[in-house]
Amino acid sequence: MTETKYSTPTSHAPQMRIVTASSCSAAVPCQPAAARASTQTPVAQPGSRRGWASVGAVALGAFVVVMTETLPVGLLPKIAEGLHVSLGLAGLMVLVPGLSAAVSAPLFFLGSGRLNRRPVILVLGLTVLISNAVVAVAPNFALVLIARMLLGATIGAFWTVVSPVGPKLVGPAGGTRAITVIAAGISGGTVVGLPAGQILGNLIGWRFTFATAGAATLLVVVAQAILLPSIPPDKSTHVRDLVKTVSRRAVQFGMAAGAVLFIGQFAAWTYVTPFLTDHTDLSSGVITLLFVVYGCGGIVGSLVAGSLFKRGVIGSFVGSTTAVAAMLIGLASAGTLPWLAGLLLALWGLIWGIANPATLVWLLDAAPENQEAASAVNVTNLQVSLALGSALGAILVSTTTLQTVFFVAGFTVLGSGVLAAVAGRFVTLAGRD
Repeated sequence: MTETKYSTPTSHAPQMRIVTASSCSAAVPCQPAAARASTQTPVAQPGSRRGWASVGAVALGAFVVVMTETLPVGLLPKIAEGLHVSLGLAGLMVLVPGLSAAVSAPLFFLGSGRLNRRPVILVLGLTVLISNAVVAVAPNFALVLIARMLLGATIGAFWTVVSPVGPKLVGPAGGTRAITVIAAGISGGTVVGLPAGQILGNLIGWRFTFATAGAATLLVVVAQAILLPSIPPDKSTHVRDLVKTVSRRAVQFGMAAGAVLFIGQFAAWTYVTPFLTDHTDLSSGVITLLFVVYGCGGIVGSLVAGSLFKRGVIGSFVGSTTAVAAMLIGLASAGTLPWLAGLLLALWGLIWGIANPATLVWLLDAAPENQEAASAVNVTNLQVSLALGSALGAILVSTTTLQTVFFVAGFTVLGSGVLAAVAGRFVTLAGRD
């Protein structure tokens, strides 16, 4: 049986550039001519300096969101010690945002159809600022979790609203290049967030690290207030858009494969810092360097992902998830060798830069006529899975060993590749230019 098969993919599956981060992805579709005729014109003239400056402002917003999201990964041991909680409990700083993002994405999709995107982006930036400020001064772990819950709600809304912004700012002809710029902001947030947690945590402590992130967020919001023009919405949104999207067989297969992938990925990723510290016996400085290498690998992976997806999204998903599984199992098996652990971590980042956006592209190609709904569904699915993965890691790290965490994570990711290979026999996605 096949689904979402089209004879004219250039009309039904518009070209897009994929934006990827450690725990999320976004894509900006270039609308076909018929769709553009029924929507408002871009708020900035295509190719204008104002339009490209606005794209830069959106990229800065993506940078601070991802940086704040990834910051605790390099700080978990220090936060656990400072707030007198276990390492497993501290891992909730990664789990809780995922749950709140999962709830906020579909709610925001349904409630934001008539909202101008400029004030929405500014408000979301301010909520990131508030989250960082609260964590910096929180007297107990409960308040820290509340602040991270606010961040998660922001993440779900942010990735939902950012998806169609690029072509609106510079026009469809510059849409791909615009998303390359935004992708640089997202990948930059990943590259900065992890080592910043290590470096600043050692120099000024974890509280001042979050305060510094808050100050950076304030600067970004000010820049956005100056640079962003009005960004009118495309159309009203309805529950039936979500229901229609989820009811597709190709979407269901994609959601299942993506969920299993994210559960395995974040069972391991949440505890990568203590793994490298305790199991591999690396110094804090070396770990910081490896995180930079991981992030740069992710940038390279995201740049080559688009070409791979043209050859086949499901095939790319199968290949990349199998490779990620091999990296995780390799770390569990030979992670005591520092040089090998560093090599495997770099390759992990490179391949994750392909596997992560493949989850979104799968859903977009399965429901090409309603891509905002597909994006919202993807955010909810993956954020729930991220939370489940972090919870699985917390349970394993509290009851077994860090080595076992990576073994279980690796075989879980391998399971997602097997599921995707089976799905490829039953569904066909829309073509891609």
